[in-house]
Amino acid sequence: VICHPKYQESKRIAIFLSMPDEIQTEEIIRDIFKQGKECFIPRYKPHSNHMDMLKLSSAEDISSLTLTSWNILQPSDDDSTREEALAGGGLDLIFMPGLGFDKKGNRVGRGKGYYDTYLERCMKHPSGKPYTIALAFTEQICESVPVAENDVQVDEILYEGC
Repeated sequence: VICHPKYQESKRIAIFLSMPDEIQTEEIIRDIFKQGKECFIPRYKPHSNHMDMLKLSSAEDISSLTLTSWNILQPSDDDSTREEALAGGGLDLIFMPGLGFDKKGNRVGRGKGYYDTYLERCMKHPSGKPYTIALAFTEQICESVPVAENDVQVDEILYEGC
């Protein structure tokens, strides 16, 4: 991941904080800060499909985050001090999680549409849609996955052996 040309050229990167069954992103987050890039992480609004990407100040900043009912660390709802990516310069790159992917760039998430809705908002931002890379285990690559009308394909899927 850290040798990927899109990662190397990106300055503003959004990445998920991994759950136990996902590709672990901690080392990537450390490298984002080591390289002097800006790092944004998701804050999901419960009972909706709204998500914001909020800025982390350091890799250690993760320890200050709140654990949600979904067992995901994220900035608390009353944390209004962090920059939201689309309120600023937008994003260059988004690393995306998922449950399943096909080689055409379709992905199945956890069913709420958070990333699809966020990417729609990105397309309206002056900086445009960021490049999207899904991080997957080989076992998550399928012949095909179900898609809906509002699903946004990922630009690239990285998995072992790809």
